Amino acid sequence: MIKRIICAAAAVFLCHSLMADEGMWMINSINRALELKMQERGLLLTANQIYDADAPGTALADAVVSLDFGCTGSIISDRGLVITNHHCAYSDVHAMSTPEHNYLEDGFWAFTDADEVPIKGKKIQFLKRVVDVTDEALATMKEKGIVNRAMGLRKLSFLMEKKYSEETGLQASLSSMWGGSKYYMALYEEYSDIRLVAAPPVSIAAFGGDVDNWEWPQHKCDFAMYRIYTAPDGKPATYSPENVPLKPSRKLNISRSGISEGDFTMVIGFPGRTARYSSAAKTRFQVEEALPITNEIRGRQIEIISKWMNADPGVRLKYSNRFFSLSNVQELQSGEVQCCNRFKVVDAKLEQEKGLRRWIASEKSRKDTLGTLLDDLETTYKAIVPAERSLTYYRETIVRGIRPRLLAVRVANLGSSRDKERNRPEAILKEKKSIAEIVEESDPRVEKELWRYGAEVFLENVDPAFWGPMQKAVKEKYGTDYDALCDNLWNGSWLCDNDFMGKFLSTADLPTARMKEDTLFLFLTENKMQTFNEAVSKADKGKNVSALGRDYVRALYAMRKDLGEPQYPDANSTMRITYGTIGGYEPRDGILCAWRSLPRGLLEKHDPKNYDFCLKDSWKALLEKEKPSMAVDFISDNDITGGNSGSPVLNARGELIGLAFDGNKESLASDVYYTPGYNKCVCVDIRFVLWTLGKYAGMDRIIKEVGVK
Repeated sequence: MIKRIICAAAAVFLCHSLMADEGMWMINSINRALELKMQERGLLLTANQIYDADAPGTALADAVVSLDFGCTGSIISDRGLVITNHHCAYSDVHAMSTPEHNYLEDGFWAFTDADEVPIKGKKIQFLKRVVDVTDEALATMKEKGIVNRAMGLRKLSFLMEKKYSEETGLQASLSSMWGGSKYYMALYEEYSDIRLVAAPPVSIAAFGGDVDNWEWPQHKCDFAMYRIYTAPDGKPATYSPENVPLKPSRKLNISRSGISEGDFTMVIGFPGRTARYSSAAKTRFQVEEALPITNEIRGRQIEIISKWMNADPGVRLKYSNRFFSLSNVQELQSGEVQCCNRFKVVDAKLEQEKGLRRWIASEKSRKDTLGTLLDDLETTYKAIVPAERSLTYYRETIVRGIRPRLLAVRVANLGSSRDKERNRPEAILKEKKSIAEIVEESDPRVEKELWRYGAEVFLENVDPAFWGPMQKAVKEKYGTDYDALCDNLWNGSWLCDNDFMGKFLSTADLPTARMKEDTLFLFLTENKMQTFNEAVSKADKGKNVSALGRDYVRALYAMRKDLGEPQYPDANSTMRITYGTIGGYEPRDGILCAWRSLPRGLLEKHDPKNYDFCLKDSWKALLEKEKPSMAVDFISDNDITGGNSGSPVLNARGELIGLAFDGNKESLASDVYYTPGYNKCVCVDIRFVLWTLGKYAGMDRIIKEVGVK
C-alpha cells in the first residue's frame, strides 16, 4: 500500500510562496481592508457579494447553512438541495442502517423525491444577520448584576436571546468574543424537515479510513446530500407528507472549469472551537498533562473496539459511529501534542507574552489590575495538576469509557427525580425505551474488555482519596488481580444480565433492591464529578483558571487593539470566512507534496485484505474503465477547524469547486496556534463528486437538478 504516492522531490508550488493570511474572520467583519487583501490574492468579488445583511438573498453567505452547528453545508439547487460531507451525515446513515440494509457499506441513493428519507431530529440553520450587541449586553449585565462567568453568561444569553427571538421571529444565538470584550447576536431561520438524498458507501466516501485520516495525499469522495422541505407556503415546518422542497433565495453555482495550482480559494463555514488566545501556561498543561492521558486511554479503547469490529460484522455495524467519533478525536489530539512539540508552540506563546508583559507594565492602571496575571496563570496550572490528573483518568475510564456506566446512571436517575411527572409509570417506560437503545447498540464482549481495561487504569492512577467504599473494598480484596476483580463484578451484575434487563425494560418497575447490592453498579456510580471539581477548586486557592483565562484573553485583545493589529476572535460555531491558495507543501525532510491526488491513486492503494483500502468491485471496474482525469482531492492553505467540515470551497468568482473535509497532520496544533506554511485544508473536488453521482450511482436527476452536464 502506498500512502504518499504523489509526494516526491518535484517542482511543486509550495504554500509559503503564496501564503494565505491567518484568520477565521467573522462574516460580518469583511471591511474594506479585508476586501482589498482578498482581492490582492485574486478575489473577483466585492464584500457585499459575499455577505450583505441589508440585501437578503443576494450574497454567497445566504447559500451556506449550518447543520446543527456541527458541520457546514451549501444550497446547490433551486429545490433546497444541500451538499455536505459524508462524515457529517455518518450518524444519520448509521441510524438508518440494519444488517439487511446496511447503507454505510452499500450507500444510499434516492432516485425520486419519494425515496428521500426524513431524518428525525435533524435541523438546518440559515444565518440571516449578525448584530453587534456589545453595549446592550454590558448594560444588561450591569442592570441585572450578571458576572462574566459561565452561569452569568448563560443568564445573559437567555435574556437577550429571548428578546431578539420575540422581536424578529428568528432563532437568536448570543456569542461572547474575546473573553467578553465584544458580544454579537446571530439570527437564524431554522428548518426541521430534512431528508437524506445521497450518501456513497464508506469505501468511497472514507477510502483509507483512519490510516489516511489527517494525512496527505487522501482519496476520499467525502460527500452526502440532504434536501430541505417546507410547508406549502414556503415556511419552516415539521415533517409532513404535504411538505415541498425549499425554494431558496440563493444557491451556489458549480464551477465546470476545474482548478489549478495557485488558484484563489475562500471557505465560508461554521468552525467549531479554537483556543488561539490561550496562554502558554494553559497550552503547556494541555500538551504535557491532560492530552497525553486522554490520548493513551482512547488509543487503547480504539484498539479494543477495532479488534472486535474486524472480527464480527455485527459489531462493526453497532460500533461504527462510536468508533468513528472516538478515533477522529484521538487522532486530532495526538497530532496536536506532536505538532505543539514540533513547532515549539509553548515557546512561541511565551515570546508573545513578553510583549504582553511590557504592555501591562506600560500603564499604571493596567499594572495595578493585571500585573500578576501571567505569573498567576503559571502557578495555578501547576497547583491543579494532581487533582486534574485524577479527574481526567476518572472521566476517560469510567464516565466516558463504557456503556454499562451510562446504563447505570440512567437507571439510577429513573428513581431519583423529585419531579412527579417524570416518576409516573408511563414516563419511566418512555425513558426505558432510550435505555433499551443503549443496550441494543452494545455488545457485552466489547464492553467487558473495555471495562477490564478501564478498571485497572482507574485504580492504578486515580488518587485513592477519590475512591468510593465499593472501589476500596474490591481493591483490598483483589489487589492487582484485575482479571478476577473484573470477572466477578461483571458476571454477577444485572447490568450484564440480558434476561433481567429484558424483563426490567418491559415493565415500569425499578430494580431498587438489586441496585443496592450490585457491586458493578456501585463501582460505576459512587464517584461524583463534583468531588473532583471541588478538589481542583481547593488546589487553585481561589485563583480560578477559567477566570484567569478570560482575563488573559481580554488583555491580549486590548493590547492588539491598542497597537492597531487586525484580529479575529476564536472560532465558536459562528459563520466565518477564510481565504487562501491551492498549492502543495513541504511537510518535513525535504519531501515535497503536490497539490492534488488523482483517481489512479485509488487503484494503487487498493488492498482487498484491508477493510480501509478495499474497493468495491463495481467501483474498481468503473475507475479502470473510465480512467477519470480530474482530481479526487486537493489542498489549499485556508484556515479551518472542526465545524468547517462540508464547507464550500469557492473560487475567485464565488463558484463551488470543492468541499472542505479534513486538515493535514502538520496543522493539528492550529486550534491553539496557527503555523504559517503548514496549515492545509483538504478538499474533495466537486467534479469528482459529480462524476461519482452520475457514473457510479446513476443519479442523473441530481446532475440535471444542479445544472451540470
